[in-house]
Amino acid sequence: MNEAALSATQQRPEPKEAFPYKPPTQEIRDKYPHIFALQKPLPTRLPKQVFDKLVAGFLLLVASPFLLLLKAAYLIEGWIIPENKGPMFFSYNAMSAGKVFPKYKIRLIKTKYIDPVGAAKGDWYAFSAEWTPDSRTHVGHFAKKFYMDELPQFYSILIGDMSLIGPRPLAVHHYERDRAQGNVTRFLIKGGLLGLGHVHKGTPEMGNPIYEYEYIDRYMNSSAFGLLWLDLVIIGRGIKVILQGKGL
Repeated sequence: MNEAALSATQQRPEPKEAFPYKPPTQEIRDKYPHIFALQKPLPTRLPKQVFDKLVAGFLLLVASPFLLLLKAAYLIEGWIIPENKGPMFFSYNAMSAGKVFPKYKIRLIKTKYIDPVGAAKGDWYAFSAEWTPDSRTHVGHFAKKFYMDELPQFYSILIGDMSLIGPRPLAVHHYERDRAQGNVTRFLIKGGLLGLGHVHKGTPEMGNPIYEYEYIDRYMNSSAFGLLWLDLVIIGRGIKVILQGKGL
């Protein structure tokens, strides 16, 4: 193991930006007692699932030329700066509807910052240096700014591990911490590429759990059309965040 990866493993850094999620307030518990009473994940809403797969498949096709260009950029940067070369894709173990799945992403950091032992086990800590801008490659910095590192998750949506909209899926240890704090949303429905709370990125409301409970409530009580309309509204707000380049 190289020195940088060994140091990262020994210190097990926890960038606060990576886990801003807060415990449910008493106000949330009082407003949504029916959600906290649930003992198992909610059934999948079929129209939402069909919509997810159609959109994910279409966007994978649309994104494929950009992924090819990004791959070429990774190769060129690796030739020019040898320490920046390495695989473009990676995954770590995350949770969605209470189940472990491989969360695929695009590598943002130099391989010397990756702990190979932890990476082989699917440990998020192996890649946690992505929250330190100095560890990123030049292409990785650009990809992070515009959320391009999340593009592989369209594949996870297509195969049913994730949804377009839902609480952001967390690495296993972050999920366990979230549950220990008293939150239940990530146990109840599939994790999403975008969440009602996540589109507040860049504002003090980022990480406020009330938005996730609001979404669960509407997931349970909205008509199929109403839920799809809500998902479209969240997608629109997410596109605005992406175009503003807030993924730093």
